[in-house]
Amino acid sequence: MLRQREHGAEQPYWPLGPFKVRLPFVHYRWEFPEMIQALLMFVVSLGMIPLLQQYLGLPYEAALAGVVICGIGFMLPALLGVPLVPGWITPAIPIVLLYLQNFEPGPEAMKAMMALQIEVFVIFLFLGITGLGNKLVTAIPNSLKAGIIIGAGIAAMMGELKAGGRVEGAPVSIIIGAVVAAYILFSISFKNVVLKNKVAKMVANFGMVPGLLVAMVVGWILGEFPLPAIEWGITNPDFALLFSHLPIVIGWPSWDMFLLAIPTAIIAYVIAFGDILVGFTLVQRADHLRTDEKIELNVTRVHLVTAIRNALHGIIAPWPGLAGPLWTPIQATTAERYALGRKAMDSLYGGQGTFWIAGFLALFILPLVTMFRPVLPLALSLTLILTAYICIMVGMEELKNSTQRGVAGIVAVTLAMPDPKATIYAIVVGLVLYVLIERQNAAERSEEDLSLISDATSDIEAGDEQGVATRKTAPAGE
Repeated sequence: MLRQREHGAEQPYWPLGPFKVRLPFVHYRWEFPEMIQALLMFVVSLGMIPLLQQYLGLPYEAALAGVVICGIGFMLPALLGVPLVPGWITPAIPIVLLYLQNFEPGPEAMKAMMALQIEVFVIFLFLGITGLGNKLVTAIPNSLKAGIIIGAGIAAMMGELKAGGRVEGAPVSIIIGAVVAAYILFSISFKNVVLKNKVAKMVANFGMVPGLLVAMVVGWILGEFPLPAIEWGITNPDFALLFSHLPIVIGWPSWDMFLLAIPTAIIAYVIAFGDILVGFTLVQRADHLRTDEKIELNVTRVHLVTAIRNALHGIIAPWPGLAGPLWTPIQATTAERYALGRKAMDSLYGGQGTFWIAGFLALFILPLVTMFRPVLPLALSLTLILTAYICIMVGMEELKNSTQRGVAGIVAVTLAMPDPKATIYAIVVGLVLYVLIERQNAAERSEEDLSLISDATSDIEAGDEQGVATRKTAPAGE
């Protein structure tokens, strides 16, 4: 029996410590549009399989078992009271791959990935409980944060375009798919079409799926990807095979691995915290229009749930994508439909909960999995290319002046170097440049501001009100 919500109240739940448990058909209704979207978008989860095979040395069946465990983690936020659609820490993937290049695919890489994921778990758990997360991110220089984000985007793009990369193997289908997806997601002209055309609006709600479908068809027509051998039945992930590759069987990470993973773990957290802020902003925009439901934005709960997901991966399914708090395109499309009113979507938790429950069930539909299996590199490539665009766009928007842009540019280029220790180099370079260049400029600006204040004080004493007004407006125009 669905528990009804009074107007203006919070969606019903069962309290469980710091969490608020909500179940489909009990605390929220099933949302069919999100279900349909999930039956297509779940393929992005399968896109991690090529990385699990290439960098961790997992067989396909074991990698598929890891995807199922990831799907369990995806269902936790809506279940435990977090109003965000979870995903990977996608911009951090190129940085994680640089870290993994220090190790041979197989047991060593699995141990190293576990070390990194456990550190990400500890960071989320500690900063979530103490509430220090916001202070840590604020303390990091803006140029360093933006440089890391831009560098992650450049690294992602270079990884796709390099010799032997995925674009070289299927250039036409990947490029066409990326162009179509980018046009639907980011084009100003397409947004104007969406406002006037219902079909365009429906297409926009599916995010990158239309680009993926177009790329699949082109790839099959041109022979860039083999045609699928569709099988019927239920998928059979090999959890026993995955278990045999885990550190609890092959041995635990060394202390050197934990030390080497620290810079990557910190960078991953900084990126993920930015995702939390973006997610909260998307929720608040929709919540402003929906006075019938009270949405609780609890930073601590987001940290705790994300920590649990990373712990789950670290122990039984090390994951190069890490466990992130937000899948931005799906959060945006879900919030947009939620904003249309209670008839469109009764509760935000209903849309988000339905999406990942349906996405998890899709992993067991063998015809869907086998249809998408030949084009998994395509799904991953489109995800990374679009991530590169978003990273560069967001990073550039964060930079306020030419000094910050210069420092961030050097950090970005350093981070994108094809060197396993590029992450460490980028952090060191960014901090040194910040101290030598930005802090000096900040000090000079402070002296200038003090001079203006002193001049204004003199004018007041002299009774020159016109001079005071002139000087007061000077800083605002700079």
